[in-house]
Amino acid sequence: MHWYESAVWNPNVITFIVMLGIGCKHFVNAPPSAPVTASNDITFATTAASSVISWCTMTPDAGVYHSKNASSLRIFLYTYIGLFKASITVHFLGVIFAASAPNVPTWEAGFDNGNNIGGIINAILSPLSGFGKFLTALLALSIPSPCAPTMYIFGSSFMTIGSFFAKVPRYVYVIISEAILIPVAIVGATQFYATFVDVLSLIGYWSSAFAVIVLVEHFVFRKNDFSYKMEDWNQPRRLPVGLVAFLAFFCAFGIIIPSMSQVWYTGPIGIPVGCAVALVVYLVLRSIENSWTGR
Repeated sequence: MHWYESAVWNPNVITFIVMLGIGCKHFVNAPPSAPVTASNDITFATTAASSVISWCTMTPDAGVYHSKNASSLRIFLYTYIGLFKASITVHFLGVIFAASAPNVPTWEAGFDNGNNIGGIINAILSPLSGFGKFLTALLALSIPSPCAPTMYIFGSSFMTIGSFFAKVPRYVYVIISEAILIPVAIVGATQFYATFVDVLSLIGYWSSAFAVIVLVEHFVFRKNDFSYKMEDWNQPRRLPVGLVAFLAFFCAFGIIIPSMSQVWYTGPIGIPVGCAVALVVYLVLRSIENSWTGR
């Protein structure tokens, strides 16, 4: 899977360059359809952040390929720049083509009001006839690339819960995750944009709280010390109890729910408030737990 992930982006880059070459003559500086408010800015920023923050639960798996003698700063910069470049590039491409679509009838028809990403890509590449369809197919075949790590970590996460789960072959978890993913994808495909924003925001809510808890544990309680005792991973008596992490996580969601802005509920800002609550609750309760248990 790691080899696949390291190679699958190449056809996408080629396709994006071709799309820019073909579509650049249609690009316009489209004015906003409505005045941009602070709420719009925060919503866009948190949604964009969610697409990157969600990788925080998966990136440690790639750490097995890092040399233990490698510079921490180097690993951080490689990871940060890699995520930053990929995220910013694709976001900008999406903004450019989506903003220009209303001025190109074929693009607008293919885009279907934001519900058909494949449709607008196919419309942009349509002047290339068969080669354009080939590039569209390549992009479609690259879709599993962001899903594969999720399925992989889905199994790994269950296997670390307890010895019983570790005895189950990893491919079983992959099949289970696929069984969950397919019906969700079928339903979401009919309303792609709304589903994408809602799911991505929901992922951002929980993964941002998770990230804060992990960062506080590492920098505050482990003093930024990377010398973790790997042999203790399946020795519960040598590890933190974990109850504090659960409490901090659910307390964060307790404030996120009245603060989020989604189709099913409207409130102010969820992710920043949830992160703040997770930080404070975990910092206080973990200090108490550490003083009682010494671990």
